[in-house]
Amino acid sequence: MTGIPSDAELQRLIHEVAAWLQAQRLSLVTAESCTGGWIAKLATDVAGSSAWFDCGMVAYSYEAKQALLGVRPQTLELQGAVSRECAIEMVSGALIHSGANIAVAVTGIAGPGGGSDDKPVGTVWIGWKRRGGYAHAKVFHFDGDREAVRRQTVATALRGLMDDVV
Repeated sequence: MTGIPSDAELQRLIHEVAAWLQAQRLSLVTAESCTGGWIAKLATDVAGSSAWFDCGMVAYSYEAKQALLGVRPQTLELQGAVSRECAIEMVSGALIHSGANIAVAVTGIAGPGGGSDDKPVGTVWIGWKRRGGYAHAKVFHFDGDREAVRRQTVATALRGLMDDVV
């Protein structure tokens, strides 16, 4: 799939993730910043999602990232919220503070403002981790307006659960 994911594409993806999680007997926690809980909303739109969805945490401010997810102040000060280190700490903290055994975290700049030369609008870090495993994160550079960046982030985060956290 290329381009901006439609509502139908996002629904298809969450149903694929749901089936995959259930087959693996896993439960999911989300730690979201730039997507504002969109991944968790998609999950809870699925009837019966309590069988595989534990909880979602929306941590938009630095303070919330620290309080809810245990992101270190030094990470935010030195690397910023839109960084590999922050995504790793977010995804790890989501597992620590939940009963889930697999997590996804997203942090980025959806726009239209807030970008810089180093981190332009559309820069998003996504992290994945399975309980007991190693966290990993990837940076993405999405095009488009705020809605487009957020849609691409949600779709990429969902695909990554099945592709990267096996």
